[in-house]
Amino acid sequence: MTTRIDDLVTLKNGGRTPLAALQPLDYPEFAERLVAELEAEGRVVAYFAMPGEGRLLDLFAVIACDRKGLLRLLRTRVGASFPSLTPRCSQLHLFEREIAEQYGVVPEGHPWFKPVRFQRSWTGSDAWGRDPGVRPIPGDMEYYRVEGEEVHEVAVGPVHAGVIEPGHFRFQCHGEQVMHLEISLGYQHRGLEAQLAGGSATAIYQLETVAGDTSIGHATAYCQLLEGLAGVEPSPRAQAVRALALELERLANHVGDIGALAGDVGFLPTSAYCGRLRGEYLNLTAELCGSRFGRGLIRPGGVAFDLTPDLTTRLSQRLEPVARDTLGAVELFFDTPSVLGRLEGTGRVSRSDAQSLGLVGLAARACGLNIDARLNHPAGAYDGVFAKVVVEEDGDVNARANVRRREICHSLEWVKKALRNLPPGELRRDLPALAPESLAVSLVEGWRGEVVHVALTDRQGQLVRYKIVDPSFRNWSGLAMAMRGEQISDFPLCNKSFNLSYCGFDL
Repeated sequence: MTTRIDDLVTLKNGGRTPLAALQPLDYPEFAERLVAELEAEGRVVAYFAMPGEGRLLDLFAVIACDRKGLLRLLRTRVGASFPSLTPRCSQLHLFEREIAEQYGVVPEGHPWFKPVRFQRSWTGSDAWGRDPGVRPIPGDMEYYRVEGEEVHEVAVGPVHAGVIEPGHFRFQCHGEQVMHLEISLGYQHRGLEAQLAGGSATAIYQLETVAGDTSIGHATAYCQLLEGLAGVEPSPRAQAVRALALELERLANHVGDIGALAGDVGFLPTSAYCGRLRGEYLNLTAELCGSRFGRGLIRPGGVAFDLTPDLTTRLSQRLEPVARDTLGAVELFFDTPSVLGRLEGTGRVSRSDAQSLGLVGLAARACGLNIDARLNHPAGAYDGVFAKVVVEEDGDVNARANVRRREICHSLEWVKKALRNLPPGELRRDLPALAPESLAVSLVEGWRGEVVHVALTDRQGQLVRYKIVDPSFRNWSGLAMAMRGEQISDFPLCNKSFNLSYCGFDL
């Protein structure tokens, strides 16, 4: 349902609006309204562009008003250049660079104007004057440098010692102290957004691999988006199964992360236990749908697998010992003074910095920001019933670990309750044609943070622009900030405490 507040189009999560209702504003008015919304405690959840009339580019901003549970929309048109808003709103710094890279336009006055994914421009023009026919070399750019006596530079990656994804980290250090960290990604850019335009029968498989450890989160966001455009609401049973799977995904990753943190500080009991327990939660998901990562479960209109009474009983019985062992391993970790001595005060991000950078998910909640789509923008099984948002204030590694610990407890209670009280209803409802010339927004609180999908349709109801914002896109800046003033030897611990996705950023 579309409403208007102060002449701005406003949606609920999963809602849609006709594009005709979202008239473009002149850029100066667009800029002032956007800044005013952010000063009034709004935050940017998506900022993207698409070709408009003639050679103009349409810019869209989706702003979350968390206290009201609303999403407000702004639209403007720009030419080959436009004044950057990053100096006034640092949340936009990566979004503006991404728009420049995709469409060859220049946000004039951007303070940190560099490529994001080192992709070829979609329009054949290049904002940096590079050859538009050749994909740039990832990481090939000028890095910020600190000059001075005893200052040195440490470059790490993109090839790392473990079997992990590629990313480059450039440290500016004075002795062991990190003064600045610059992170460069884009080594495995797949061009997913461009592939999704037009829609296809294989789109759901692509969305399940945006970030492999968030397969359920991204699949849910995609299906919720299509359902909003089609005007279909899944049955209460399908919504309950989706939420149960999403919480199992959260449990597997939170437990795995605490085990990884334990390994980084040399606390082997919790490390060993959590490595096994993560597999147990993945196996519970496999019991549900045949895939440890939940692939094939979430489908437009509902879900593809049901929970029979026998399966529900079996999952409940298997969950009990896993939950008991989880709580024991986690509490042992947090009850050990030598562990706390490594976590407390390390890699701190202030509340103001987290808000300025637009951090989301557990990284934001560890800094005292009450941001959780399950509460602020509820949809499906969470609507009207989710009331537990875990918030820590210190913004350090310990706070990020504690958010995970407390969310594990809440997710275990959610899964147990869901298995006891599954509502009736069909598994899947057919979707009619998508609404033509419309825009829809979908938010899902994945385990790492807020997953955002936005879609626009053309006159035939085909997808003409698809926008994805994985939580890692916003939170890598938080890791860079967390390292300021820290010992370089603390980087692995800080990195694990965020545990961000390379491919979720690279898309």
